Amino acid sequence: MKRILIPTDFSLNSWNAIEYSLAFYNNMPVNIHLLHIVYSGSVSNGDDLHANGISIIDNPGKTKEKQLKKLMLKIETLYPRCKANIDVRVVHSLFVEGIKNTVRELDIDLIIMGTKGASGLKEVTIGSHTGAVIRRVKSPVLVIPERAVFEKPENIVFPTDFNILYKQKVLDTLFKVTDVHESTIKVLRVASDEYALNEEQIKNREYLRDALEGRSNSFHCIKNPKLEEGLQSFIDLMGVQIIAMVAKNLNFFQRLLFRPAVAKISYHTEIPFLVLHE
Repeated sequence: MKRILIPTDFSLNSWNAIEYSLAFYNNMPVNIHLLHIVYSGSVSNGDDLHANGISIIDNPGKTKEKQLKKLMLKIETLYPRCKANIDVRVVHSLFVEGIKNTVRELDIDLIIMGTKGASGLKEVTIGSHTGAVIRRVKSPVLVIPERAVFEKPENIVFPTDFNILYKQKVLDTLFKVTDVHESTIKVLRVASDEYALNEEQIKNREYLRDALEGRSNSFHCIKNPKLEEGLQSFIDLMGVQIIAMVAKNLNFFQRLLFRPAVAKISYHTEIPFLVLHE
């Protein structure tokens, strides 16, 4: 991962994503591109746009370039030993189109975005740009929730139901992230008591096991009829720092990322999500 894109609206959520990125790639010569997207159109609900730390509302009373320069000064002051090459840019565009164009122009390896937990990811009306980027931009996204604090990722959990065969592109992206801190990949299946793997799932599991050979990894199964609760208990037990998932498996993906409404489920506000695309 050499080229990192971080959209920002100068909010606390987007600053949290920047701080996490600088800590994650500490002492590494990566290129970090800070992007602010300006959209001058009118919207009916501005609050929704700020829910996940990303804004597309232009404020004519402020000069975005000056805000970006102040942001750069803040980074230089707080992180004087940072080895990352950081540049900033303002783009006038619709939000997702601006992200797509920048990813293509700069050949971005990873997008890092701040969000306000699961409720901020629900793609409703015009809001939730993190959710929109996850769905519509075919680039890996590291989602940093509002309460996430950087902790060296010793363990990255990879929840799966083994219903799809993961392509090499997905695994290569996962490996690039895990290699930064030599993280252990913990493959997790959450299943009900009566649910057994079928022939196709067994084949996919063995393929994944072969692909992970030579890397620090382990395979786990938790029996719990509620997927979200099973994942939460595993995170609490194993000390997980990042959750990695493939966006293609939409039903499985949405259950974990978009619907955890149970009070005791906290991973969506504390643990970063790495969203992988084929």
